Amino acid sequence: LIWFHIASVGEAMSILSLIESCLEEKKIDKILLTSITLSSGKILEKKFSQNTKVIHQFLPLDIPVLTKKFLEHWKPNLSIFIDSEIWPNLILQINEKKIPLLLINGRITKKTFNRWKLIINFAKKIFGKFDLCIASNKESENFLKILGAKNIKNYGNLKFSNIKNDLNKPETLFPLRIFTCTNCWLVQTEDYKTSEDIFQKDYAYFSSTSTSWLAHSIQYYQMICRQLSLNENSFVIEIASNDGYLLKNFVQAGIPCLGIEPANNTADVAEKLGVTVKNEFFCEKLAKELATIGKKADLIIGNNVYAHVPDINNFTRGLKKVLKTKGTITLEFAYLLKLIQENQFDTIYHEHFSYLSLHAVNSIFNNAGLKIYDID
Repeated sequence: LIWFHIASVGEAMSILSLIESCLEEKKIDKILLTSITLSSGKILEKKFSQNTKVIHQFLPLDIPVLTKKFLEHWKPNLSIFIDSEIWPNLILQINEKKIPLLLINGRITKKTFNRWKLIINFAKKIFGKFDLCIASNKESENFLKILGAKNIKNYGNLKFSNIKNDLNKPETLFPLRIFTCTNCWLVQTEDYKTSEDIFQKDYAYFSSTSTSWLAHSIQYYQMICRQLSLNENSFVIEIASNDGYLLKNFVQAGIPCLGIEPANNTADVAEKLGVTVKNEFFCEKLAKELATIGKKADLIIGNNVYAHVPDINNFTRGLKKVLKTKGTITLEFAYLLKLIQENQFDTIYHEHFSYLSLHAVNSIFNNAGLKIYDID
């Protein structure tokens, strides 16, 4: 039995490929996954719900009597901690039972390092128990050495690599280079990956894992139904409907709706909730097909999708074609002015093709025959 301990969503996402590689290894009978947050637990349970080889449970508190029972019950042959998960009592008992212990994608921030320095002798006792530490960056590698870790390697951050498919390939880097159109002032990255490359059948992000996003979605649903007087005679389309996080509310209210979602795995989850899903990318061609069969919408929703579209003009013309004459489109996206004012440089990456201002969106809408009438 191999045991992986993951703290939260980011760590869970970073090792999915590693877990899948372990599943293909015939010598491994079982894989135990532990986490400490509901969101990471939901991601892992959804991802591996059909695989009897994988077990998920939440990690007990780091209290000796509890950790002892945990280890005696599971008896792992190998324990792997991810990122910055350091549980002193658990680590000491793992060492006592002579279970090999690894730290993968080890990350020690300056703030965390300074805390450990206050109890440096205890820190060396804990970090020295790891049989192997794979650091996520040079800074963490140096901090781990000072804190007493012995066998340290640095292979880069797992969150930016695909272990399963790219073990023998160099790490792919994408330049953070953006361009601005001096006519319409649309800001865009240079295209390095297509939408088809990004939103594949094993797309890992499930919207329903975020409780705050679910709460926001319910508030939006209530507001828009009230504002547009939506009922059983209305028709709603959501583009990039993901796992049905939003449309399930319309389904429960008896309001006809359609989700358009290119990723197979998230679309499958939505369909199990009763959401009708068209499993493909939205574009002008698809919009014409829907309009031809009478599937024009009173409301079109696009949350966190507009910036991901390579051909934003084609996408917008599609919105126009599938919208009823008095219909409404609502789009949620990151705002360029905020990006500049708050120095949100980390939102610039290869999956975001556009960085949108009101001026640029208004220009794109005007070209497609659409009018902006409300901003929140």
